[in-house]
Amino acid sequence: MTTTLHLRHLVLGTPLFEEQLTFYEEIWGLQPAPEGRDGVRYFRGALGGSAILGLIPARRRVIHHIGFAAEDVASVDRLWKQVQDRGAKVLGEPGALDEPEGGYGFRMLDLDGRCLEIAADFATGPSEASSRSYYPRALNHVVLNTPDIDRAAAFYTEVLGFRISDWSEHTMAFLRCDHNHHSIAVNQAPHASINHVAFEVGSVDEMLRGLAHVRRNWRAPIWGPGRHGPGNNTFAYFQDAAGFVVEYTAELQQIPDESLHQPQVWPRIPERMDLWGIGGPPEPGARRAMLGLAD
Repeated sequence: MTTTLHLRHLVLGTPLFEEQLTFYEEIWGLQPAPEGRDGVRYFRGALGGSAILGLIPARRRVIHHIGFAAEDVASVDRLWKQVQDRGAKVLGEPGALDEPEGGYGFRMLDLDGRCLEIAADFATGPSEASSRSYYPRALNHVVLNTPDIDRAAAFYTEVLGFRISDWSEHTMAFLRCDHNHHSIAVNQAPHASINHVAFEVGSVDEMLRGLAHVRRNWRAPIWGPGRHGPGNNTFAYFQDAAGFVVEYTAELQQIPDESLHQPQVWPRIPERMDLWGIGGPPEPGARRAMLGLAD
């Protein structure tokens, strides 16, 4: 069964809570949204609307949950039955969500123990455009480290109905649930952790302006600028106040017609990892940052 979902938001646990709040509002340029339960502080993108990022105090860096939007309440119910039939661990039945935007949904665990939320019928929040066009407007994709890439890719495709767009050799699988080339990617690693979080801006020019803003007011990028082979998106990677790796990205490949796309295996060579040849492959420090801390 093909499932249509959209990546909605990501909630991160962080021991540097106040520092992270300052980073994402003043440096990254997200707009504060109403606070959620358990002290979750949400942020909207530069165009307003639904929250795309949440932060919650924690003893260590960790993913709290990844939120996906389903088409409607009936789709949530169908998916809840589907994931149960396929042996996934669900955390209760679908119901009203106790969150600022409300909604109807349920939570489940992937095979690495990460919490996923599937929801529909939630409020989207006001549309309030930022005065700075280069601030991120949406959550574009999340890359997850896993000790078993085949098992992880099979979970997202066979249980949740994602499709494989491409492979980066046998090291990373790019998975789509809508027209975006990937909303989730899974990366082979020694442990389960977050690799990086990508935030979307409107154009390559805005990505470069955003890069300059963050470099001027925070730190230099740990990788980029450049343009990836798989997905064809532009990139610039930074570390936030707690050490999570965050990416400015634009122009991610769109796949509106399933019949016209054939997955390919991209070789992990410098000229394919960065088609521009400016950023080249990531340096050892960037690779260590993307390895993250075990969930």
